[in-house]
Amino acid sequence: MSWWGKVIGGAFGYALGGPIGALLGVVVGHQFDRGLQIALQSQGGFGTAAGDKERVQTVFFTTVFSVMGHLAKIDGRVSEDEIAMARTVMQQMRLDEAQQKFAIDLFQRGKQADFQLDPILQQFRQECARRRNLLQMFIEILLHAAYADGSMHPQEKRLLSHICQQLGFSPAEFHMLDNMVRAQRAFADDQPQSGHRYQHAPPKPRADRLQEAYAMLGVASSASDSEVKRAYRRQMNQHHPDKLVAKGLPEQMLKMATEKTQEIKAAYETICAVRNMK
Repeated sequence: MSWWGKVIGGAFGYALGGPIGALLGVVVGHQFDRGLQIALQSQGGFGTAAGDKERVQTVFFTTVFSVMGHLAKIDGRVSEDEIAMARTVMQQMRLDEAQQKFAIDLFQRGKQADFQLDPILQQFRQECARRRNLLQMFIEILLHAAYADGSMHPQEKRLLSHICQQLGFSPAEFHMLDNMVRAQRAFADDQPQSGHRYQHAPPKPRADRLQEAYAMLGVASSASDSEVKRAYRRQMNQHHPDKLVAKGLPEQMLKMATEKTQEIKAAYETICAVRNMK
């Protein structure tokens, strides 16, 4: 049974446990009849090992949408752009009606004053174990959500910095990821078939686009050709869709990861064209 099948089966709340299991139990309790949950639990639950793929997929899905709701509320109000960003993620994941309702309920739970951010982040980090690429993908999704209304508010930046710290990322790493996401959003705005819908700035001069391409790869414009190539390979490896899914990224997020690798490739090709690299 897929991770989603086990969600609707209701068995996860008992097998997963912890604050994430409790959060899932509350959300499912709002959507499914209690008798149906009990009847379906006989279909099987999660494995108990932290490395179980379906378990990690469910934890990732739950944490993304609940923390996204918490982030949206942190500056005092949830903007239409932030709501639209959450719905865009759902559309990119091609969630069906039931899955969208589940994601929306998680988003709403994250907005509540009693949301247990730190315990959920601690369990999320534990469940992901050494899957650092998954943790980075999680942070990148939240950064995109923070910039959904055009800018990151100070409260959002403080919260994201705290989230990074809880997940084992240094301030320097957070700064680098922030730069990469900002560059990605700006770089994507120049591409006519970009999937991003929240950038409205006019096309940028070539020099600015080139700087954004370097930032996307996480290197300075002064980097050597070999350093640029290594950075490109590293970014492609970290965001490879099949590798991320194998590590526990929900299959529904495959399109997001694929678009990310396409943008990384476009940035690399932009640099190669200027440098005459092969």
